Amino acid sequence: MMIRQLQAEEFEDSLSLSEYAFKYKMTSEDKEKAKERFKPERVWGIFEQEKLEAKLMIIPFRVNIQGRAIHMGGIAGVATWPENRRQGLVAKLLSHSLQTMNEAGQLLSFLHPFLIPFYRKFGWEVYCEYKKYSIPAANFPAKTEVEGSVIRDNSDIDELNGMYRMFAERYNGTLQRDKDWWTDAVLNEEDHHAVFYSHSGEPEGYVLYKIEKGELVIDELVHLTETARKGLWTFLSNHDSMVTGAALKMVPSDDILPYLLPDPRIPQEIYPYFMARLVNAKAFVESYSFNVPSRLQKQKLYIEDKHAPWNNGLWEWSISEEGKGGLEQIAGEQAQADLICGIGTLTVLLMGYKRPEEMSRYGQLTGSETAIQWFEEIVPQATTALFDFF
Repeated sequence: MMIRQLQAEEFEDSLSLSEYAFKYKMTSEDKEKAKERFKPERVWGIFEQEKLEAKLMIIPFRVNIQGRAIHMGGIAGVATWPENRRQGLVAKLLSHSLQTMNEAGQLLSFLHPFLIPFYRKFGWEVYCEYKKYSIPAANFPAKTEVEGSVIRDNSDIDELNGMYRMFAERYNGTLQRDKDWWTDAVLNEEDHHAVFYSHSGEPEGYVLYKIEKGELVIDELVHLTETARKGLWTFLSNHDSMVTGAALKMVPSDDILPYLLPDPRIPQEIYPYFMARLVNAKAFVESYSFNVPSRLQKQKLYIEDKHAPWNNGLWEWSISEEGKGGLEQIAGEQAQADLICGIGTLTVLLMGYKRPEEMSRYGQLTGSETAIQWFEEIVPQATTALFDFF
């Protein structure tokens, strides 16, 4: 048995496994496009006598953490032939991928789970959620006269990305998109887009949408100002004679649109979305900006991480007067720690998805009361989000 990267001539083998595992079939045209985009160096497989038995992809991304770019390895396309399942092949690939990402300097890893409990065993944890709304046309936001204008289907990727970038930096865990990602993964031929411009001509928001079966389907709504939000919703509400309602997808968890509607009682859903994992806890902590605690004492943190042994063990955690974190591994046992948690818990705490005191109440973080309060004090409040899929 061998784990290695695929080669260019193994595209068909990789595609056949994906089509079988994910129950789809590519057309000849789509297959040619996929072959042109195929990056074999990103795909890792387990081979037995040169037969591909299981695979996954590691996609290099950069994500926003505290408004700064952090290198992240996105795990995707995890697949195994049915006759090879439950033999630990995916476990071997995931362990290998952690080593590979660590060597590549990717401090984080994200994935979309087919089964959350499965990936929790390997240290990934849910780090974000999104809302979905269904709004009847009669309950659309009120049409409002604002200074500015909306122009439909006349913008370019650079302009859209400029607005997206400013919006996405408000959240931890959002992707930094490039032109290829916009072309391949965000925009498609069925979508329309509309941009709100201020009275001075500055782009301040956009919406990606389509009309399907008499419904306005809103894939992405980005607004940098309240004026832009009102202007875009006035544009969308002008579709009320064409549609029965609107479906909003991938709405950030801190959105308050229902409260602003004439009647807030609309169907809403909160959906746990992607999972995240610290690949290298020391490097991540040392790249992070902490709040300066009232007392600059050090805490001993025990990290449980059996799949990335370079994270596992006892660490001395310090915060400087400038809010810079330090994490130094020291000899010792779990019983000597002030704080104890698994790598998944540490991930969601530093991402800002959950708070230390909250996780302590439910037994996910243990330690002295003083150390828990110190942890609560040093981690800035943040909101997590992701508007993409891979």
